[in-house]
Amino acid sequence: MGKPVLLSVDDDPGVSRAVARDLRRRYGEHFRVLRASSAAEGLETLRELKLRGDAVAVLLADYRMPQMNGIDFLEQAMDVFPRARRALLTAYADTDAAIQAINVVDVDQYLLKPWEPPEEKLYPVVDSMIKAWKSSRDAAVDDVRVVGHHWSARSYKTRDFLARNAVPYRWFSVEEPEGQRLLAAAEASPEEVPVVLCPDGTVLRAPTDAELAAVVGLNVEPATDFYDLVVIGGGPAGLGAAVYGASEGLRTVLVERRATGGQAGQSSRIENYLGFPDGVSGAQLADRARRQATKFGAELVTARDVVALEATGSSRTVHFDDGRSIAAHAVVLATGVSYRGLGAAGAPELTGRGVYYGSATTEAAECAGQDVFIVGGANSAGQAAVFFARTARSVQLLVRGPSLAASMSQYLIEQIAAIPNVVVRTCTSVVAASGTDHLEQLTLRDSVTGAEESLPATHLFVFIGAAPRTDWLDGVVARDEHGFLPTGPALLVDGRRPDGWELDRDPWFLESSVPGVFVAGDVRAASVKRVASAVGEGAMAVTLVHRYLEER
Repeated sequence: MGKPVLLSVDDDPGVSRAVARDLRRRYGEHFRVLRASSAAEGLETLRELKLRGDAVAVLLADYRMPQMNGIDFLEQAMDVFPRARRALLTAYADTDAAIQAINVVDVDQYLLKPWEPPEEKLYPVVDSMIKAWKSSRDAAVDDVRVVGHHWSARSYKTRDFLARNAVPYRWFSVEEPEGQRLLAAAEASPEEVPVVLCPDGTVLRAPTDAELAAVVGLNVEPATDFYDLVVIGGGPAGLGAAVYGASEGLRTVLVERRATGGQAGQSSRIENYLGFPDGVSGAQLADRARRQATKFGAELVTARDVVALEATGSSRTVHFDDGRSIAAHAVVLATGVSYRGLGAAGAPELTGRGVYYGSATTEAAECAGQDVFIVGGANSAGQAAVFFARTARSVQLLVRGPSLAASMSQYLIEQIAAIPNVVVRTCTSVVAASGTDHLEQLTLRDSVTGAEESLPATHLFVFIGAAPRTDWLDGVVARDEHGFLPTGPALLVDGRRPDGWELDRDPWFLESSVPGVFVAGDVRAASVKRVASAVGEGAMAVTLVHRYLEER
C-alpha cells in the first residue's frame, strides 16, 4: 500500500491547481495529493484507489460543480471510503449549502474560498481531519476479510458486529472461488465459518465478539481500575453521559457489550432529532457521538458484558463476565432495551438466517428486488420500511394493532402512505416461520377474522416491544414488574424511602435505589422512548453525579 491519499475535486482549473499546490507543500512527504476536475472523475478515481487497496484520508469537494455538486459527490464517496474525512469548499454566500452538508452527508469541515493564507485557513482544517482519520479504525485496519455462508447465523453475527462498530471489512461467500481460496490459505474448513482474516495474518475461526474486537482495533480493556464515572451502555443516553462526563472533567469510561449506538444506531434514518432537518442515520449519529466522547477523553470499552454491580461504602464496583472488575465514585446505567423475541413457531431457529432483529443493514443488498416483511408499528419499524422500500420489490409492514397512529410519529405515517411499494397490514401477526437452512415461508394471522395465510419470504425484520436487560441488577437496584428501573420520586412509597437508603435526603430525579447509581434512557421506568430525551437524560445524570460527588 502506498501513501494515503488527499483528493480534491473542483471543476475550476485554477482553484484545483491551487488546492493541490498548497496541499503538496504541507503534506507531500507523507501523503499522495490527487485532484479531479469533476465529481464523476473523482468517483472513478476513488473506485480505482479502492481496487488497488489504497487508503483515502481526506476528501475536499467544491460545492458548485456541474452535473453533480459537492454534497452529492461526498455522499456517494462515503459508500467507497466511509471513514475518509470530508470537507466542502464553498463561497461565503453558500451558508445554506454548508448547513445541508452537515445534515445530509456528515461533512466534517468547511473551507471558505479564498483560503489565504493557508497557514491560518487551510492547514489547521486539514490537520484536524488527518488527525481524526488517523484515529479512526479505517486507518488502523486496512483489510479485514470475512469468509462465511450467507445463511449462517454466526456469519451474520460477525458481519453485524463489524458493521455496527464501523469496522470496514470485505465479505466473501464460501460458495465463491475467492472465498474458497481464502479458506484454503487459512487452512480452515467451511464448517468453521465465519473465518476472519486480519491484515497482520491473524486468522479467527467463529470468533466471539470479544475476540473479534481485540484484533480489529476496538478497545476491550479499561485503562485503569478506578474512575470517577462508569457509564454502562453505549446508546444515546450512555453516549450523552460519556460526552458530558468527560467534557466536565470526570475520568469517564463507557462500557458497551456489543456496539455503541444502541437501537438508535441501527436506525436507517432519524428525521425528528433536533438540529437535523434533513435527517441523520443512526450510524452517523453514533459515530459522531463516539468521536465526540473520545475527543473529550472518555474511554470506550467494547464487547465487555457487565454481570454485577456492587455498592461498598462510597465505591461502586462493576463486575465483568470474565471475573474482572472496575470501580468508580458513581455509575450511570444506560443499558437501554432489546427487541422482544417474535414468539412465532420456528422463528428462534431461523434467527440470523432470514429472521433479523433491528434493521440489519448488512442484509440490505440481499433484499434488492425481494419481498421484505417488517414486524412492528413504532418509529423504528417505519424507518426500516422506508429504507428497504428503496430497493425491495415490496415491503409489508405487519402491525398487531388497528392502526399506526398509536405508536408511530405522524410524519412517518405520511411518508409510508406515499410510498407505493409499502403495504401496511394492520391487525396482523406472524404465527409461524419455516424453511430448511433459511427462512422460506411466513404464516400470518388476521386477528379480526382469524384467517391465516402462508406467503413465501426470505427476509423478516422484527421491531417489537422493549425488553430491558436488568436481571443482573436483581437484589441490588430496585426494578419494577417489567424489569425497568424506577428513579427519584417513583421510589418513594407512602413517603418512605427505598429499603437500604442511608442518606438523609430523597433520591434525586434520575437516581436509583442505590445512592450514586443513576439511570438514563429507555431502561428507566416511565421514560420517554425518544433519542432526544435519552441524550438529555444522559447529560442530566452527569449534573446529578456532580451534586452527588459534592455531598460526599
